[in-house]
Amino acid sequence: MTLSLHAQRGLSYLQQHPVIERPEPPAPLSWDSPALDVMIDLSRVEVPGVAYDTPIDEARATMEQHKVQQQLVMDAAGRLSGIVTLREVIGGRRITIAMHQHDIARNEVTAGMVQTPCESLHAMPLAQLERLSVGQLIETLRASGDQYLLVTQGDREQPPRLRGLISATDISRALRLDLSLLPGARSFADICQVVLGHEL
Repeated sequence: MTLSLHAQRGLSYLQQHPVIERPEPPAPLSWDSPALDVMIDLSRVEVPGVAYDTPIDEARATMEQHKVQQQLVMDAAGRLSGIVTLREVIGGRRITIAMHQHDIARNEVTAGMVQTPCESLHAMPLAQLERLSVGQLIETLRASGDQYLLVTQGDREQPPRLRGLISATDISRALRLDLSLLPGARSFADICQVVLGHEL
């Protein structure tokens, strides 16, 4: 369809190849950065989730496909049941315990059997996280020894909703702490102790 003369006003042919505008790269993460910078915002990022009864090999395949280190585990109602990590579904003590407790073979072990249940995970309101720096958040994780922190949002009249997830491993990677050199570091407290040589 041919444009009318009125619609063509302001149009012209390019006389040279223009430079392509690029977004500004994000500022490097530092201890003074807002703690929100390290939160996985579930309102913006789709985090892979698995059902409680998903076999661990299937959960592992999903994590490897999406190149993530953890998954949210959902109960039958679609609510958060816990978090399962790639390390836990590859192999380890939790799989062995599940096999003995339920008297089942390895291929019958499910993500829910090896998860860290949400009742064992600490949570922080989004409003509180907004007031923290990355350094202050690290101190909080170090004090609790948590590898993961749930971020909730809601008011007193409604039950809290899961708004975000914070991973100590993600923070360490962003701050360029090489976790591969820390074979004994299981919690963030261990990481800080090994890397810094002292407590925070």
